Amino acid sequence: MRYIEWAVMFIVAGLGIALANFVGFQVNFMDSLPGIAILLLISFVSVVISNIVPFKLPVIAYCSLIGLFIASPLSPIRQFVIDAAGQINFTAPLTMVGAYAGISISDQLKEFAKQGWKMLLIAALVMVGTFTCSAIIAQVVLSLTHVI
Repeated sequence: MRYIEWAVMFIVAGLGIALANFVGFQVNFMDSLPGIAILLLISFVSVVISNIVPFKLPVIAYCSLIGLFIASPLSPIRQFVIDAAGQINFTAPLTMVGAYAGISISDQLKEFAKQGWKMLLIAALVMVGTFTCSAIIAQVVLSLTHVI
């Protein structure tokens, strides 16, 4: 994919995140714009680096490393990055990811249904198991840290 296509995709995603942040969490567009710009810039730089660096890591690994670095105490822009990203409720980007995932699999529902009831049972068990284990881990950690 060319860099221009990535840039257009990131702009569309940024607008979707801003809209979800505004509608769902009443955060002004101008307040969330710096945080969205930082996140999209990190993502775009990660795409570029993944094409330049000789050893191949997933783009998400580069996103994580860059994000950790610019928010670490070593970074001179640390506080700005933290404050700007703090204006974004992170369920807003997840809303966009869920929408993209739903759109991408919508034309494959017949193939999914052909796999039978066993696949539906496995999917349900995985979702319930993931939710239950996440809730147990959260309960234990929050109890140990005396938050609850």
